[in-house]
Amino acid sequence: MSSSRKKLQRGSRKLDITHTTANRKNNEPSILSFMKDVPNMMTLAGLCCGVIGIYLALLANFQMAVVAMLWAVLLDWYDGVVARRTQGRSDACKTFGANMDAFVDLITMGVCPAIILLSYGGYSLWFFPGALLLIASGVVRFSYFNIFRVDDDGTIKGLSMDVVALVVALVFVLEGILSHNVFVALLYSVIVVLSFLHVAPFRMHKMVGHWYHVITVYILLMTIAYVFVL
Repeated sequence: MSSSRKKLQRGSRKLDITHTTANRKNNEPSILSFMKDVPNMMTLAGLCCGVIGIYLALLANFQMAVVAMLWAVLLDWYDGVVARRTQGRSDACKTFGANMDAFVDLITMGVCPAIILLSYGGYSLWFFPGALLLIASGVVRFSYFNIFRVDDDGTIKGLSMDVVALVVALVFVLEGILSHNVFVALLYSVIVVLSFLHVAPFRMHKMVGHWYHVITVYILLMTIAYVFVL
């Protein structure tokens, strides 16, 4: 084969690649087009709740920080329900939503309770390991879950991250009952234990079905208790 023909073939392949790349770029949806999707908007609303929870924790308003964190959990539970019932969602939209959900969960169920712990501890260096452990376990867990997800038998490995918000909310009910030192030790211990359980090798059934009613009632009751009673 002559050198001129080889050059023509290489040039043709380059044109094909360039043409394919250009078509792919032209067919790609815009980033913000995924925000027209209701489940994705619910996920972002959960992110707002999580960030508000972080802000309130930094201001040492722990009760309202817990409430904001709980509502982030509630939105996380129901964005999946809405997603499954929404017709005509593209595969790209589903993948986008699943990836965004993991990032938001890390903030609302990892970073938010970690900041609550740090703030309650007066940002003492002693509380940094517990906060770091919780966030690190969330990063590892979500990375693992994005690969393996839910098994065919409906189980997942390790403790679900949303449990940490539910348990921390329950622990804070005891804040006015226990002495300060005892409460701090309890909060720290609970977060450390949960951090290990998030990446533990045991399997648990994903909480679905009647659990939606249980979690909804729990969050509503805890909200009423924190706003009007505690």
